[in-house]
Amino acid sequence: MARDIETIGIAALFGPPSLARERTDARIMAAASGIGFMAARDFPGDDWLTPQKRARLLEIFSLPEAEKQKLLRWNFDRTKKNVYRGWFPLQPTAASYKEGIDMGPDRAHARTTSSDDPLCEPTPLPAEQALPGWRAATASYYLAMEAVGNALMRSVARGLDLPETIFDADFEGGISTLRLIRYPLRDANSGIDTSGPEFSVIHKGETRSIIGREHADSGFVTLLAQDGVEGLQAKNLAGEWIDVPPADGTLAVNFGQLLERWTGGRVRATRHRVIAPKTARYSIPFFYEPRVDAEIASLPLGGAAPFEPFLYGDYLWEAATNFVEMSGIKHLREPRRAKAS
Repeated sequence: MARDIETIGIAALFGPPSLARERTDARIMAAASGIGFMAARDFPGDDWLTPQKRARLLEIFSLPEAEKQKLLRWNFDRTKKNVYRGWFPLQPTAASYKEGIDMGPDRAHARTTSSDDPLCEPTPLPAEQALPGWRAATASYYLAMEAVGNALMRSVARGLDLPETIFDADFEGGISTLRLIRYPLRDANSGIDTSGPEFSVIHKGETRSIIGREHADSGFVTLLAQDGVEGLQAKNLAGEWIDVPPADGTLAVNFGQLLERWTGGRVRATRHRVIAPKTARYSIPFFYEPRVDAEIASLPLGGAAPFEPFLYGDYLWEAATNFVEMSGIKHLREPRRAKAS
């Protein structure tokens, strides 16, 4: 069943109009409207997908706990001001057993906004002397993934027979998130019963823990660099769970619920989960997202049901605060609401 997830070379997306680009667009749209998942290879910045460069980004997990705690979000440390960006620690009783950091566009772009919107807050970062060169590495990676997101955004527009720039204005000044995640092995003596269906599944004849619960990403598109360790699974059109191969040199690409809604269901947001491998697993997702104040309105697509316009920030906050690592913060942001169209 691995054939359900196609690997697509996307180099042509970064060049001028050509037959090769048209064919690539068609393959991407077939994946987006089918299983909603694909793997991408051959793009500027794909050298970041080597084990050595991935390890550079993941050095933050080697920091002492005291240094990580300086980066905690408000819901884990009430002395902190950051509520959306920053560090989330392991939560031993949660099915989603992981730790990591969420970083925003300030990693790569100088922004002087004085917005009081928590979705636009700066990212707390480790001191340069704690991880020399790490800040520059994450900025470079952010820019590389942003370029891939831009290329896929225009490819989707062309695949829908829309002007390729139809989404551009909504993504100028976007709030894309770079997340670094570590899934450690859960201690068998932790006292948590992981035998129930919420925590475990049978995979290839073995009982495996679920360390990332079933969900569909809320945004436009997610670009995931895996670490060569299996664990990511997607639900195919038949409702079966299939492995997403963690191949070096590729990004796992899944299309999000925002894009599904925006396109009237022409693009499919695929549900996926993470099951525990036999060793610790690391993951580097990049969530490609519009501006916080982008008004999401119906596209000129024949047969698509119209919907009431909404602001991306309002939509994102409602979706993000349902995840366990964002729990307890929903009340900290009021909806801004879209203007009447």
